[in-house]
Amino acid sequence: MLHLDRPHYAAQAQRTLKTAIDCVGVGLHGGRRVHLALRPAGIDTGIVFRRTDLGIDIPARFDLVVDTRLCTVLAAPGRPDVRVATVEHVLAALAGAGVSNAIVAVDGPEIPILDGSAQEFTFLIACAGVIDQAAAQLEIAVLRPVRVELGEAFVELHPSSHGLELAVSIDFDAAAIGTQTLDLLLTPDSFRDELASARTFAMADEIDALQQAGLAQGGSLDNAVVVDGAVVLNPGGLRCPDEFVRHKMLDVVGDLALAGTRLRARMIGHRCGHALNNQLLRALFADHANWRLVSGAGWPIAVDPAIGSAGGLAGLRDHRRALAASPS
Repeated sequence: MLHLDRPHYAAQAQRTLKTAIDCVGVGLHGGRRVHLALRPAGIDTGIVFRRTDLGIDIPARFDLVVDTRLCTVLAAPGRPDVRVATVEHVLAALAGAGVSNAIVAVDGPEIPILDGSAQEFTFLIACAGVIDQAAAQLEIAVLRPVRVELGEAFVELHPSSHGLELAVSIDFDAAAIGTQTLDLLLTPDSFRDELASARTFAMADEIDALQQAGLAQGGSLDNAVVVDGAVVLNPGGLRCPDEFVRHKMLDVVGDLALAGTRLRARMIGHRCGHALNNQLLRALFADHANWRLVSGAGWPIAVDPAIGSAGGLAGLRDHRRALAASPS
């Protein structure tokens, strides 16, 4: 069997939470009080959102994204009316902690915004604990460049032998933001220390229009950075000078987690948002020549070319099981 270049990799196990943990908050856009619980899940479950008020599961998959205006929204397979919104921050926290399998149980249509970052989700995961499971972690190795663009904005994926590398840049007219760049290799430590605390942000002159459109109903200075030209309106200011690009990268981590398993790639993005991030995954999986499913140690895994079509990554479970019988 051929090996991929893997100078920095050793076989890794799937991981889940050691115990369940919960919290209560409000949805950023709906403004509704929401109860959320993070629960352990079995091998090959992946990340699944569970609408406990409806008894319906929504797998965390790129092909189930139905809206990307201001946040990422998933819908249940075959049930476009059953949705869960603002999934990106909790997905980023789970991916950042290396959690492969978990149930995100929520009793409403939106994940609570908490403080506007992934910091509190990261804290909850640390309190619950993370444990290895008796199965190998699969990764999606990008084999050739993939790019999507819209005007001046673009996102790209390139091959990498170093896990998930991220390079994100932003450019805003608001002087308080301006141009910012960040380059990072995603690890549990780098996510916790560099990305988790970065909050979502909004322009002061856009808030009225958002609220009149039924959005940002739960938004406040307690859960978002609000910018008015050269001024940050939050009394405590920023958590770090480049908090804006750090939050954009946090969003990227959450959106790319919808690949269904960990990516081995270098991602480059400029002025990217939820829509482009999702389009990037759709472009990646549109052609099986773009990627290969491998073990954490780099062994290629035989994959049905149908994987990558709409819903195709649901078949990852079968290929994870196949890995158990493969050398590692």
